[in-house]
Amino acid sequence: MKTILITGSNGLLGQYLVQLFSEDAAWQVVATGKGPNRLRRQSGYTYEAADLTDQEAIASLIAKHQPQVIIHSGAMTQADDCERNKDACRDTNVTATKYLLEASVAFFLFLSTDFVFDGLNGPYREDDLVNPISFYGSSKVLAERAVMAARQPWAIARTVLVYGVSDDPKRSNIITWVKGNLEQGKSIKVVDDQWRTPTLVQDLAIGCKLIVEQQATGIYHLSGKDLMTPYDMALAVAEHFSLDASLMERVNADTFTQPAKRPARTGFVIDKAVKDLGFAPRSFKEGIEIVKRQLT
Repeated sequence: MKTILITGSNGLLGQYLVQLFSEDAAWQVVATGKGPNRLRRQSGYTYEAADLTDQEAIASLIAKHQPQVIIHSGAMTQADDCERNKDACRDTNVTATKYLLEASVAFFLFLSTDFVFDGLNGPYREDDLVNPISFYGSSKVLAERAVMAARQPWAIARTVLVYGVSDDPKRSNIITWVKGNLEQGKSIKVVDDQWRTPTLVQDLAIGCKLIVEQQATGIYHLSGKDLMTPYDMALAVAEHFSLDASLMERVNADTFTQPAKRPARTGFVIDKAVKDLGFAPRSFKEGIEIVKRQLT
């Protein structure tokens, strides 16, 4: 039995990674997050509260459990928060990653983002040049470079606009946000000049497990396969739940004042992950149906 350490276990992806690996008898799961364990399922794994920006705490955690694999999904991911709190973003996304790498010799899988790209030439392949336009994106590029320079075997899984049902009722996503507002008869403004390949969280977790099981090294793009605008996504949600799409107003991104710039057109070409890993993400419509079943 191998031990795997999963950081950011209270987050959306972390929740599904913990569930996926703890259901596999080949793995002993150690989950870590900031503060108490907030997952609904509390058994089948060990939970350790830890501040990843505390070097001594990280060293102690790794020395105690000696994981053969680390999936580092813990991060500060809200782009506007990163723009407002650059020191906190740097500490959480860059320094913590370096501490984890320095403390271990484990196979290291780092979760990254489409925001490492400028959005001028998407969808992107793994070997396209990074050029972030936000501090969040820049922090992820710096962390990626630290991973690439590491002594241990590593992989980087970049992803795009992850959605799914979280144990945390305060955590929203494109599906629950559209559904919730339209069910209440509220009008919403939805951007129609940005493009993404939205990613079902279950598919992302499976993609990460494929990387770990195959000890696949290098960069992999793991996302959905449908290139869509948020407005396209909202229309699909309204149609699937038989809600009033006339409540939605199609707008440009510059309608909103946001501290962090968003890349206009990202999305990923996932051919490498499909061919090398056997990655097989669901369509966005299939993803909506999966979310619907979880919500009922």
